[in-house]
Amino acid sequence: MTQPAGAARSLRVAEFTDNYGPGSNGLMFAVQHLEGNLLDAGHEVIVVAPHAKGPNPHHGRPGRTEIRLPSVRVPKMPTRVANGRHFERTIDELARLSPDLLHVHGLGTVGALGWLAARRLGIPMLVTWHTDYDAYADHYAPVLPLLTGVVRALPLVTRGELVDSNDLRNAEVRYEDRGRSTALLLGVAQKMLEAAVLTTTPSPKTAARCREIAPNIPIRVVPNGVDPLPPGPPPIPHPAGPMVLYAGRIAPEKGIPLLAEAFALVHAQLPESRLCIVGDWQRYTHIKKVLAEGRDAGRIILPGEQKREALGAYYGMADVFAFPSQTDTQALVLHEAALAGLPIVSVDHELNLVIDPGVNGEFTRPTAASLAAGLLRVIDRLQNRDWRTAAAHRSVELASQWSIASQAQTMLDIYQELAAPRA
Repeated sequence: MTQPAGAARSLRVAEFTDNYGPGSNGLMFAVQHLEGNLLDAGHEVIVVAPHAKGPNPHHGRPGRTEIRLPSVRVPKMPTRVANGRHFERTIDELARLSPDLLHVHGLGTVGALGWLAARRLGIPMLVTWHTDYDAYADHYAPVLPLLTGVVRALPLVTRGELVDSNDLRNAEVRYEDRGRSTALLLGVAQKMLEAAVLTTTPSPKTAARCREIAPNIPIRVVPNGVDPLPPGPPPIPHPAGPMVLYAGRIAPEKGIPLLAEAFALVHAQLPESRLCIVGDWQRYTHIKKVLAEGRDAGRIILPGEQKREALGAYYGMADVFAFPSQTDTQALVLHEAALAGLPIVSVDHELNLVIDPGVNGEFTRPTAASLAAGLLRVIDRLQNRDWRTAAAHRSVELASQWSIASQAQTMLDIYQELAAPRA
């Protein structure tokens, strides 16, 4: 039976991700949203990921196949990465399943497997770039040896199909100012991006990073969609003064000590103000010490990690959202905060999708003094009811451009566009 002209055909898409637990993060949720979108639309999905425990909401759904690879735990991180075994048998299994498109979510062992499968099987590869490796290299020393090991093994494991020793030497020269490990990663990233039929990124910031690595590749910016979180009654008593909120993953690259230092300056000016940090604050020793000191001094409220559906109540009781990270590639928490009508103060001027400076927030320099000054300016403006109302309206207006439904449709359209033609 022939497909009617212009009709969307049923697809089988393989999603390759190096991050599927045990810890939760934005990349894992983004991949799981795509799984759900494909299945809900009647398509089939193949998930290729490291073996790990963790959230797996679509496990067992009809039309979903899961291929888990042997993995090892990354020291001091809630992450497992594939160890490079079972590549050949996985490619054989993919040949049997015959996906129409391979969607690779960044560079790692599983990402490299997706790239190799695309080359071996002649299947189009879409790459979505989620990570700023330059920025993360400063914070994740335990990961770099693993990734560098993957990079150095690629010429041997793939018999030069993806990269060869000359490519690695050239990368060390081109990126010699970044340090050897990061240079090797960026060199391989360039080859992967150039092999893709299309690269998507969740923000203009990330698109710019990709163009620095591979200037001539086709790129589309497709922000991850976010819907408003359900509201709820205040989960904690509101402080007597303004409440500054940070919600999200707490990790070395997120700038939490910077925020704590900045808020100490805010608190000195506004003693009744409080900083509420929602997340697992006890995982990293240095961060735990900094936040515990702020809590013991009466400046910081630490409710701990909360389920996502409970976060709306925290956004609803906050007065301003603070964002101290410079390493995010989109930051879904910014969209969640904006959908809750909050003004935002951020140190990352490149993540500007939901911030209109002066209208619903501020960009500051990544210093404690500058971040504190930005928070104080916004807190002062909030006393003007008209400004507060206009800021809330602008936040919601900007964030509403990228819903889960709109992103789902955009990605499904891209899948249809790129899928390999069938005989």
